[in-house]
Amino acid sequence: MLTINPKEIPVPKLHHYLLGAIGPRPIAFASTVDISGNENLAPFSFFNVFSSNPPVLIFSPARSGRTNTTKDTYNNVKEVPEVVVNVVNFDIVHQMSLASSPFSANINEFEKAGFTAIDSETIQPKRVAESPVQFECKVTEVKELGDQGGAGNLVICEVLRIHIHESVLDGDQMIDQEKIDLISRMGGNWYCRADEKSMFEIMKPITTIGIGFDQLPEDIRKSSILTGNDLGQLAGIEELPNETDVNEFKLLELSDLFVSLEDDAVQLEKELHSKAKILLNEHKLEEAWLTLLSFNNG
Repeated sequence: MLTINPKEIPVPKLHHYLLGAIGPRPIAFASTVDISGNENLAPFSFFNVFSSNPPVLIFSPARSGRTNTTKDTYNNVKEVPEVVVNVVNFDIVHQMSLASSPFSANINEFEKAGFTAIDSETIQPKRVAESPVQFECKVTEVKELGDQGGAGNLVICEVLRIHIHESVLDGDQMIDQEKIDLISRMGGNWYCRADEKSMFEIMKPITTIGIGFDQLPEDIRKSSILTGNDLGQLAGIEELPNETDVNEFKLLELSDLFVSLEDDAVQLEKELHSKAKILLNEHKLEEAWLTLLSFNNG
């Protein structure tokens, strides 16, 4: 394993490691104005949501690692503490990238990148009409993390208004994760698209407490077939199936397998673990457990 002391390598190389390892990162497409009302639009992938009550977003227009200059966005929010954080989806990713070009401060990126600027309700900066979700925010604090090239500047924003295109909503008026088609930044020139091909669901254990790895039977925990992810799913069950259910499942679903391999316990165990793995991939946790427990049952 390569071990690095951040203080012992050049900043550009450290920047590469950080952005290559920490991703995908959502993108804050930030619209701001300066004291004279000149508009600016720029994307930042040092960004996330940090609170719901109050609703707070934070993004960081960092100092240039090459020239140590500050971004127009940073300069603007210091003068006019307001920003629209526009969400970026696949439909506008190339326009967004174009807007990230190092235009001079007097150039309007809305015009250069072909975006439609629409008025906000509570603040001066304009919104990007093409963005599926737009957050009107007041800047409550700007926290500088350093004065050298590559240093971040945390722009802490409280959300005042949220505008959502109805086209990305589901029947319950919630954002549909497939319809919104978000994109995010990876390392280098790479992006990531969050569509139905790349997304998957894991039910969050908000109200349930799983048995944990330490309660997994040793033969399952040391399986040569089941991965750490598989074991993580198995350890999330609240309680193991009872012996009666295991016997019934064994009789109805696994009898042929047990008969065919009655003289080869090693291969039978492998087959059962392989079958359980398939069931886990199909989100059939209880059936996977019934399959695994049948090996030493009866």
